[in-house]
Amino acid sequence: MVSTVTSTTVTTVTLFGISALLGLAAVLMLITYLGAKELLETSSSQRLRLLSRRLNVAVAPLLLVFAVIVGTRIADVLS
Repeated sequence: MVSTVTSTTVTTVTLFGISALLGLAAVLMLITYLGAKELLETSSSQRLRLLSRRLNVAVAPLLLVFAVIVGTRIADVLS
């Protein structure tokens, strides 16, 4: 019984650690991509502005991930 509880606890802690790390990586990528997008939009080069629009492909899913992270944190605080 004790070994089952211990292995379950270790698995849970490991999963929460990995999910927190992935969430942090997603937020850092979102910040980086948004910064790069803003810098590229101010360029006078047509190619760089096109690249800025192409970054929307990466930014949109990361915004969704960010919204889910914030939503779960708020739900944890409220419960």
